[in-house]
Amino acid sequence: MDAIELGEPDRILHVMTRRKFLGTTIAGSATVLAGTVFQKLASAVTTPATQSTFQLGGDLSVNRLGFGAMRLTGQGIWGWPPDRENAKKVLRRALDLGVNLIDTADAYGPETDELLIAEALHPYPKGLVIATKGGITRPGPGQWVPNGRPDYLSQCVDKSLKRLKLDRIDLYQLHTVDRKVPIEESLGALKAAQDAGRIRHVGLSNVTTQEIDRAKKILPIVSIQNRYNITDRESEDVLTYCDREKMGFLPWAPVGGSGRSSLTKSGNPLEAEAKRYNVNAVQLALAWLLQKSPVMLPIPGTSSLKHLEENMAAAKLQLTPDDWKRVAA
Repeated sequence: MDAIELGEPDRILHVMTRRKFLGTTIAGSATVLAGTVFQKLASAVTTPATQSTFQLGGDLSVNRLGFGAMRLTGQGIWGWPPDRENAKKVLRRALDLGVNLIDTADAYGPETDELLIAEALHPYPKGLVIATKGGITRPGPGQWVPNGRPDYLSQCVDKSLKRLKLDRIDLYQLHTVDRKVPIEESLGALKAAQDAGRIRHVGLSNVTTQEIDRAKKILPIVSIQNRYNITDRESEDVLTYCDREKMGFLPWAPVGGSGRSSLTKSGNPLEAEAKRYNVNAVQLALAWLLQKSPVMLPIPGTSSLKHLEENMAAAKLQLTPDDWKRVAA
């Protein structure tokens, strides 16, 4: 995994938020209210309800559909958003709709994303988990360069704490493995921060199962954030690992990113199937992810209030085992 791949514009795409899951099944044509948006989720459902929460690190209960805040920045994931007040409204509305897991990074902006979250939401409501990341520098728009040096990561933690107005970060993730620095050295800095009480839990991003094994020899790892969606399952082995170890799996680009593979574009392979349920392809893709694994914590992102509320409705859609397999195919 190199810096160019990390710099793809679809790095975390539409973060769709999730309202606390209600009910056990949806039968026939059900009309659900997500904020001001009504969506018909028509399906014959016989499966149990998807578990709505996950215990991150064993002690943080989060609703499984979170929000990725990367898109609340300027073009090229650089600078402030063109409409700062709207970005703050999206963050606040996400919480209204039940989101209590927000993912960000010091590289988004850089720095502006964390500052915006604090500006919109501080003082934070009880139970809100803000997950941030460090280990990538931003020379310019669209440029992403790893830096896993221990002294740099230690500074990153302190600066994120200040920007987010936190005494301790609930989940701090190594943004990527720096090929010039052994992962053991990078994580040594995060372990020191954890021992000092500045970090509660540690996660990894853009890693292999072998790298997870190496990391776990240094300190406990509670979550992994890799690219994964219904059309890109290259990290299937990592998801299987997380399933087995009961580690949270945060798929970035959960609906295909913003490139040609994006499920937000017309003509995508899920469109016809989505019509069967009177939903859009993005909603179906998110529902598929939530039923894929109980450790799956999708973090789709959007700067649109309308899309945010539409995405919330995806949490209501349950697929029968046969439907789920057909969608996967």
